Amino acid sequence: MNPAPLHPGYLHFSQLPYSLRVVYTAALCIIGLGYLFALLYLFHTFAGKDGDPKSVSYEDMVITYSGSGKDSRLESALRGSMSVMLPKDELTVITSWVQKGADRGAYESQIRPLMDTRCMACHDGSNPHLVNLNGFDNVKKATEKDTGTPLFTLVRVSHIHLFGLTFIFFLVGTIFSHAYLRPVWLKLVVVGLPFLSIAVDIFSWYITKYYHPFAWVVMASGGVTGMCFGFMWVVSVWQMWFGRPPKQLLAQDATANVG
Repeated sequence: MNPAPLHPGYLHFSQLPYSLRVVYTAALCIIGLGYLFALLYLFHTFAGKDGDPKSVSYEDMVITYSGSGKDSRLESALRGSMSVMLPKDELTVITSWVQKGADRGAYESQIRPLMDTRCMACHDGSNPHLVNLNGFDNVKKATEKDTGTPLFTLVRVSHIHLFGLTFIFFLVGTIFSHAYLRPVWLKLVVVGLPFLSIAVDIFSWYITKYYHPFAWVVMASGGVTGMCFGFMWVVSVWQMWFGRPPKQLLAQDATANVG
């Protein structure tokens, strides 16, 4: 049985000019590097909330979105991912201050100098993804019972992720559209699935806040998004520079030349 003919609008990587292939490759390299840094940032953000900073667990996800239900957000962070950012004696001073009621007087004399030195480089309020520890009022909010990420913060982060990731996968998917992959339905799944998994991932944040088992959905959807990204990246770069053109394309070109 002869395979289905190639779509008349389809151009394989081998049919593109070198200049366009160089642009595609450069874009994939920069986006791939950015994706790796994003993974490192996510690991740093989530890992350790359950007390084990070596991995990201189901409990880490639940604590992030729904809160620990026990300690304050500040205590949870200091005992988790932020425990390596301060010497043990300074960490003890801050947690002891929180447990004693977090009064303003002790903040000004003991806590503020420590936070100015250790925390303000990242937690000055300029990054919407991080807790703002700039000033007593903001620190006081962080010492309240940990109820997870506030809804408004989720909304703010959601629109950033929706716009940013949509643009990234539109670009990567457009480049990958020049790859040869059969059956065609598999190629369509690989191109379209990341957009679905992004939406599921983000909506699962809100559900996890009130129904903890959805943390598994957050982790699974993020994994699907990452696997699709990696697959499209590798296949695109390989076929662009190293792989042979598909036999169907070579046969089609031979037929055209004979004709």
